[in-house]
Amino acid sequence: MSKPSLYAVVPAAGIGTRMQADRPKQYLMLQGKTILEHTLQQLLRFSPIKKIILPVSQNDQFLSGVKSVQHEKIIQCEGGPERYVSVLNGLKALLIQGAKREDWVMVHDVARPCIRLQDLENLYKNADQQGVILGVQVRDTMKRTDASAQIIKTVERENLWHALTPQMAPLGILLDAIQKAIDDGVQVTDEASALEHCGYTPRMLAGHPSNIKVTHPDDLQLANAFLIMNSSGEQDTANNLPRNNH
Repeated sequence: MSKPSLYAVVPAAGIGTRMQADRPKQYLMLQGKTILEHTLQQLLRFSPIKKIILPVSQNDQFLSGVKSVQHEKIIQCEGGPERYVSVLNGLKALLIQGAKREDWVMVHDVARPCIRLQDLENLYKNADQQGVILGVQVRDTMKRTDASAQIIKTVERENLWHALTPQMAPLGILLDAIQKAIDDGVQVTDEASALEHCGYTPRMLAGHPSNIKVTHPDDLQLANAFLIMNSSGEQDTANNLPRNNH
């Protein structure tokens, strides 16, 4: 019996209105490349990934100018009006491409270009049928407010995490969980939330704080600094990654 393969889905159909830019945020430039290119190239450096599914908008006017999406491992499919719809479309596209339900899939935000190879490897090593995701523990005092920004209470930060991506699970389990959450009218904020709704208990793995999501204009400068920092610390990592763990 063959070992499960590893795939990735990178939903890229969003328009990124909070960036206040003339194009979706994945096409903004960092160090001479689009955010999309940085994200895809980092995933392509992780050799266990067999294929990357890229759900994009039918009205995308910028993708044709990105050369790296022509890579043989990258397959485009139709995105959706919401992120979870794009992810669901991507999972279905993987099955059409020959992936099996028991194969592993990592779902990664297109606007997280600073993902480190060490974190991808750690996630892959800790594959779990319940699901496993990257996160960063909350370090600051947390406050809950009302709609008028008046503080209601201080929230205990112990065992509280910021959820990051990639988030990883068996393809079939994740597909069924997202579909059930949609059918039940449950808001799917990330892959783990769909798994949780179906009774699974995904595991949280500590990721690197540099794995930020570019959402606001100020994030571009921070992402640029992290890209420089990460690249200096990963010169040898790509050459030392195992070819098959599962």
